Amino acid sequence: MRHYELLVVLKPTLTVEELQAKQTFLKEILEKNGAVITAKQEMGTRKLAYQIDKFERGTYVVFYFTAPTAAIAEVERIIRITEEFIRFMTVKFENQKELRFWNKQVEKLTKKSEAPAAAVESKEIIEEQPVTTEA
Repeated sequence: MRHYELLVVLKPTLTVEELQAKQTFLKEILEKNGAVITAKQEMGTRKLAYQIDKFERGTYVVFYFTAPTAAIAEVERIIRITEEFIRFMTVKFENQKELRFWNKQVEKLTKKSEAPAAAVESKEIIEEQPVTTEA
């Protein structure tokens, strides 16, 4: 299985629920074709370098995954026919230097996703302890 990064740019007019639905849709397509998604980065809505289909902004999402080579053609075909996706780019990581970068990005994103959960847990622990004052 090869290591890939898939960047998709979605229409900025989509609601939060529609964005989540499209991300889930893409995740299901990847997994159905044998991909194992290791990390996902939502980059938010950003200004595009040039207009695409009369849009000046786009919502960026990056998926890091491993998949068989045949799965990429099917995923790209489905992205092309889905009109909510403005642009996409698939990057294959092959040599050792690229794979180290891929692993570093995945590690950084997984630490970020774990950090808010740990902060919430520590906040709950602090709130449970009674406050005592000594005079």
